[in-house]
Amino acid sequence: MSYRPYQDITRRRSRQIHVGPVAVGGDAPISVQTMTNTLTTDIPATIAQIRRAEAAGVDIVRVSCPDQESALALKHIVAAVRVPIVADIHFHYKRAIEAAQSGAACLRINPGNIGSAERVRDVIAAARDHGCSMRIGVNAGSLEKHLLEKYGEPNPEALVESALEHAKILQDHDFHEFKISVKASDVFLAVAAYQQLAEVCDHPLHIGITEAGGKRAGTVKSAIGLGNLLWAGIGDTMRVSLSAEPEEEVHVGWDILKSLGLRHRGVKIISCPSCARQGFNVIDTVAKLEERLAHIETPISLSIIGCVVNGPGEALMTDLGVTGGGAGRHMVYMAGKTDHTLQGDMVEHVVELVERRAAELASASPTAAPPKAAE
Repeated sequence: MSYRPYQDITRRRSRQIHVGPVAVGGDAPISVQTMTNTLTTDIPATIAQIRRAEAAGVDIVRVSCPDQESALALKHIVAAVRVPIVADIHFHYKRAIEAAQSGAACLRINPGNIGSAERVRDVIAAARDHGCSMRIGVNAGSLEKHLLEKYGEPNPEALVESALEHAKILQDHDFHEFKISVKASDVFLAVAAYQQLAEVCDHPLHIGITEAGGKRAGTVKSAIGLGNLLWAGIGDTMRVSLSAEPEEEVHVGWDILKSLGLRHRGVKIISCPSCARQGFNVIDTVAKLEERLAHIETPISLSIIGCVVNGPGEALMTDLGVTGGGAGRHMVYMAGKTDHTLQGDMVEHVVELVERRAAELASASPTAAPPKAAE
């Protein structure tokens, strides 16, 4: 088998919809989502959390609307943030209408759970009137009774059938501005369901491994499941579901996309795990650099390698690089070429170099890497 670089990933062709100004599907970049975990009625706390997610690079944020007060609070939240807001609606059709009226850009909903055909028509009318798209959100943990009776348990076929049944309700009302998700906490189930769904429709797909777990285990689980789908070209927008703060979900989502070469934002650090050969404390240095460089949005690659075994080779392939040397003297590389040496603590020096390079790139091509619209 010949080597196939990540640039050769061919994305599944899908229709394009919009969540506010963010295009989803078609040739649009794969968008990164998260969800707030504050009480929506605590408007200042919810706004603050969304702003932290914005700083991390989020494209779309979902906010739960379990009651009327929450749905009406969206009006104040939407006005105070930059990213489009998806209202998470379950069962009560009036919450969907109120959320649309409050400025939600999208309604996460299952039309079959709303009730009568008249109520479904009312929700669709509200979405049309206020420019809302929708997400049909199917979950293995809440499949309809008739599908559980038919299949005996949640399986890919049941998830896909549920999604298509809900999609038909919208299509029968000539509403096509929607995307679909078929999530499960089981990686194999979720991936199989998305693979099957991708083959039978052209709707944009929101991908995710639901209830993936805590920060470490959930990151691994999500990377396996979402990485599998994205590598196969499946997925138009995504959320990493972690028992962690929303901005952590955003960081992991971006790291997955950057690892596959599907989007580029901020500093990509290539670092070694360190060993007895290291000329400086690699682990501590990388941790500090990740924190200090989190504000950079311009795509830049940085190699931090503890010794000369792999350091020079990695530096050839990164914008900036540092290789540990003897007697506390370390080599700095610029654009793959040796540039100068430094001694002692390197964090401040490397931060200065990265910030300077980011400014140069932004000045040379101000539209090359705009926030939340990277390639």
